Amino acid sequence: MSLNRIILGVEYQGTAYQGWQTQPNGNTVQDILEVALQKFSKSPIQTMCAGRTDAGVHAIEQVVHLDTPLQREMYSWVNGVNAFLPPDIAVRWAKEIQVDEQDENAFHARFSAYSRTYHYLLHNSSIRSPTWSGRAGWFFRPLNLEPMREAAEYLLGERDFTVFRAAACQAKSPVKHMYEIKIRQQGELIVFSLRANAFLHHMVRNIVGSLIFVGMGRRDPVWIRELLESRDRSLSAPTFMPDGLYLAKIDYEDKWDLPPARCENLPYGLSF
Repeated sequence: MSLNRIILGVEYQGTAYQGWQTQPNGNTVQDILEVALQKFSKSPIQTMCAGRTDAGVHAIEQVVHLDTPLQREMYSWVNGVNAFLPPDIAVRWAKEIQVDEQDENAFHARFSAYSRTYHYLLHNSSIRSPTWSGRAGWFFRPLNLEPMREAAEYLLGERDFTVFRAAACQAKSPVKHMYEIKIRQQGELIVFSLRANAFLHHMVRNIVGSLIFVGMGRRDPVWIRELLESRDRSLSAPTFMPDGLYLAKIDYEDKWDLPPARCENLPYGLSF
């Protein structure tokens, strides 16, 4: 059966929600989006996302797809669905692809993606800022970026990230390929940018917490290598708060002709 596969770029502020994935209480981004899609299309619609985000985590560009026989212009999928969404969730763009349900090579929001980028925004100041509450993590002690950058080098390449994996993680394998980690500072804000083929549950927040241990001088950079080799989650730093985590970009092959990423997809217009 041939259907219209609609691909959506979705942005959201995750503070008020229990993560992306649908829950019985209905207070997730997926639940709210699917209600809006149902109101727009006047039929039940299920979505598939590129990467699930946890409670309190944000997305600059989450990518989702849905299948429907409905024929609408792409601007209608954007403006029409947004009319039923709250201020902290918005569809940014829409793209239509004709697919056959039996085609294993058809576009899939999750399985067609070859890399994902997350940013963690950290407010590093002795005094917490209400301005960044819910939008950035906070750490009150001074941090030295150079040891953190040195430590991050041990995370690059194909690695077993068991030590940074949450107990509830459902991934089949802890082995992921980390392509790039950048640590940059602008005033009191530090941005950690991580790009990998995929991420484990809590992986970014656990890495950030451990890099902060290095930045404050509590551990040497080589400690990160020792953690990886140990595969013992109890030895690494506690999971850092979700407030500053942003799913920023999903990479797909050019053949899908999806809209280009906005700027560098850094939050709040930050640039380096």
